[in-house]
Amino acid sequence: MTGTQDSKRTAVRVVRGGPVLVEGPVDIELPDGSHVQSDRFMVAVCACGRSKNYPLCDTSHRKRRKRTAD
Repeated sequence: MTGTQDSKRTAVRVVRGGPVLVEGPVDIELPDGSHVQSDRFMVAVCACGRSKNYPLCDTSHRKRRKRTAD
């Protein structure tokens, strides 16, 4: 591989229990053929399916903790 090919690679980071972080901007193609675009420099793609803003992450994967009485 040459240096020019390496510079075209897109960085993707998988967050355990969270989203997949992709260097943006991105164009995401959904199974139905529709597209979602984001111009952000880093885009969080939902990996759990709970996001109300799917395919973009809205942090719905985070577990809610009940407060305990002190």
